[in-house]
Amino acid sequence: MKVNGTMINYYFHCKRQCWLFANRINLEDNSEDVHIGRVLHELKYNGNENAEVSIENIKVDKITNDYLVEIKKSDADVEAAKWQTLLYLKILKEKGINRKGKIEFIEKNKQNKKVITLELTGEEENKLNELENEIIEFVSSDKLPDPIYKPKCKKCAFYEYCFI
Repeated sequence: MKVNGTMINYYFHCKRQCWLFANRINLEDNSEDVHIGRVLHELKYNGNENAEVSIENIKVDKITNDYLVEIKKSDADVEAAKWQTLLYLKILKEKGINRKGKIEFIEKNKQNKKVITLELTGEEENKLNELENEIIEFVSSDKLPDPIYKPKCKKCAFYEYCFI
């Protein structure tokens, strides 16, 4: 199993969601927020040849000469978006493509910046290797983690699965 960007994002956002997704229990097709995110991606990069590039098991939103760009609907979970983007930078680096990262938030609610730039450091690369191993071990477990209710759960595609 290879860890992809969605898995690492969910691991930071909600470990239960990560486990469900990795074990092929996907309820996101029913999520209005997921549909809105897809539409925003399409509108932002409609007709752009550098938009949504697939490499191995990841899909990056855009690659320019300087940046790998990740588009997020909101800044609700910056840490999850950061590690997802860093994973993409690491995978590109392994392919001989060195870029800086840029996360663009369509809606900014929790922070002042609409764009965050990142560079993959050796320390972050080591942390990513640890995280990938940790995630593989976690999602390979037969035990589904118990739900932990937080206000953000109400907007999650898995809300009914976890709490109803």
